Amino acid sequence: MSRLYHVLTWGCQMNEHDSEKLAGLLEGLGWSEAPDPENADLVLLNTCAVREKAEEKVHGMLDRLGHLQRTSRPDLLVAFCGCVGQLRGEEIPRRWPFVQLVFGPRNLPDLPAMLAELARDGGPVVRTDLSANNLRLPGTLARRDPERPKAWITIMEGCDKSCAYCIVPRTRGREEYRSLDDILAEVRLLAEEGFPEIELLGQNVNAWRDPATGAGFDVLLRRVAEEGRGAVRRIRFATSHPVHLSSAIVRAMAEVPEVCDALHLPVQSGSSRVLRAMRRGYDREGYLRKVGELREAIPGIALSTDVIVGFPGETGEDFEETMTLLETVGFEQVFSFVYSPRPGTPAAEIEDPEPRERKVERLMRLQERQKELQLARNRSLVGRVFEILVEGKARRDSTEWAGRTTTNRVVNFPGPPDLGPGRFVRVEITDAGPHSLRGRIVPEGAA
Repeated sequence: MSRLYHVLTWGCQMNEHDSEKLAGLLEGLGWSEAPDPENADLVLLNTCAVREKAEEKVHGMLDRLGHLQRTSRPDLLVAFCGCVGQLRGEEIPRRWPFVQLVFGPRNLPDLPAMLAELARDGGPVVRTDLSANNLRLPGTLARRDPERPKAWITIMEGCDKSCAYCIVPRTRGREEYRSLDDILAEVRLLAEEGFPEIELLGQNVNAWRDPATGAGFDVLLRRVAEEGRGAVRRIRFATSHPVHLSSAIVRAMAEVPEVCDALHLPVQSGSSRVLRAMRRGYDREGYLRKVGELREAIPGIALSTDVIVGFPGETGEDFEETMTLLETVGFEQVFSFVYSPRPGTPAAEIEDPEPRERKVERLMRLQERQKELQLARNRSLVGRVFEILVEGKARRDSTEWAGRTTTNRVVNFPGPPDLGPGRFVRVEITDAGPHSLRGRIVPEGAA
């Protein structure tokens, strides 16, 4: 009988794609996927360390798995991986003795060897070597969801930045880049498999350069489009750093039709003073210049961003600058959070007298204003027709379909039962909410 595994994932698209690779590795060893942790022989927790709240969610799952092992599944194997695995290492099996395998993102390719060591010598087995290179694990072995029309490609790993609040360099290591030839080979395979959308992934994705030739990210965008032409109709990428958003990249985005007119460009704060304290490498004016260049080259581009509220030392005046930035830029979406101190980061050592209650109040105010802005922009789209890539059933109504525009807006609409993910349809927007749109399919040949 085949052994069963189940992967639980927290965090960004890179973590999700890492989980696909973990699944592919295990299935290559003869394992099969279990529908839930209760029916698995091996449960892998692929974790995120960016915010404290994400860690706390994992702790709750560990308590649940510990209870399961004690009461009914004494042979259950629990593996703790991802960024928290890298960050906490040996501390994890000391706190949760039933966890027998711990490894960081860089050590993902060694999973077969670690399982063999565990079976041979017992545990716990802990691997947190940041000098390892998980890019040697081909993305082509990833177990991708056949119902999802988008495929991820990791093009780089790690981060060379020194943002004062960020734990990523400690959990993902220094930047390493996949070669252009290697990436393009994966693009060709995904095109042959029929994926209509590809998303390029990296902690600082637009900092990528080819190790052999030094070619930059703008060259990569053009070459990916060439390799996928005829099959890959949409190209996205995440996450971009403002410092690396060059004019050459903006030109490539404007000139390559497959590159979507949407960009996630984290700003973190609208205050130049706070940005200096964060060590972001740009100020408010510099960020706005990038936005202006993007809007001039790509009219109608949809911008999303990240905002940290309550960074140590942020004043009411600093926060107001962030609020005015929302109005000035007109983001389609803002992912906003109260500052979360992470161990070993410079910001965690800064004295921070501001009460958390005030930070939460500011966050709620920001989120409410952004919701109003999004609603107004979405309502302005009513009556327009967009090409939608169908992704699957709508979340709230399984009789309807959901898909995205090239600008990454979610659209829900009724359609025939046999429509299916991966299809392209033209949809007229009939109604709008702050987070999604509603529409109706426009018949072929209609104006």
